[in-house]
Amino acid sequence: MENKIFVIWLACMVLVSGCLTETAKTNETQTGKEYPLTITDDLGRNVTIRAEPERIISTAPSNTEILFALGLGDRIVGVTEYCNWPPEALEKEKIGGFSTVSVEKTVALNPDVVFASDKTGADNIEKLENFGIPVVVLRPKVLEDVLENIELAGKITGTKDKAKGITDSMQNRIDAVKAGAEKSKNKPRVFFAVSGEPLMAAGPETLINNLIEASGGANVFADAQTRYPVISLESVLDRDPEIIITNTRDKHTAIDFDEVAGKGEWQGINAVKNSRMYVIDADIVSRPGPRIVDALEQFAQWIREYGTEDAQK
Repeated sequence: MENKIFVIWLACMVLVSGCLTETAKTNETQTGKEYPLTITDDLGRNVTIRAEPERIISTAPSNTEILFALGLGDRIVGVTEYCNWPPEALEKEKIGGFSTVSVEKTVALNPDVVFASDKTGADNIEKLENFGIPVVVLRPKVLEDVLENIELAGKITGTKDKAKGITDSMQNRIDAVKAGAEKSKNKPRVFFAVSGEPLMAAGPETLINNLIEASGGANVFADAQTRYPVISLESVLDRDPEIIITNTRDKHTAIDFDEVAGKGEWQGINAVKNSRMYVIDADIVSRPGPRIVDALEQFAQWIREYGTEDAQK
């Protein structure tokens, strides 16, 4: 009898212990005991976040978009002059541009963490860190990196669940585009014009190159020696792209397609002859944040239209 009572007592103690452990874990999360938190950023640097950030600064429009998507708008105290999305970002204090960050203004805003990019500059990053400010550099190169950056930002700011929801949705959309691309037998030659004067293309190891390939196209300048090569019209003629995409900022396109269509030297290009020239918002295609999937889906639509037209011939 005594043995039975002891067994029952022991079982109860194990159950209570388990409940207490689970409660401790819950309390630990709720009270922020996961901080201080040390993470590795995209430059391979170990950065320690002392407590859940309440005052956040972004030195890149893409970072700003990520932070707002995570629901952190009320914690953002500073952004760059180029941070224009969402509209609420325009109301935030400005701390400079990409590489012209004002260290003085940034320090004065007393941030708990700064989300930077490689364009922020090593000198500026070092100066901020000398003031004891943690600086996390995000530098995604492909779509998968963008998802990882969003989840990293969520981990740092205590919004992991929100980040996971965003990346799961993005991954589903990316998978759908890739599945459609795999079914297509055609891989149209695509030229992405970053600028018109000088004529510049998106080359290898760029996010745009990744978008072209993931959506089922072949970047005609994927073999360039630099990421954004300045090119000649002759090189475009030689590669004869079947689709040309350019970008626009403030209603001005990098290439004026109406002007191009009227120039004889462009007439020999397949994309010009068949009017497969498209314009995409530069902010969407160049910012590695949640809206990058919008750009991917737009690329996929143009490439799919090309495949449909080609199949009808």
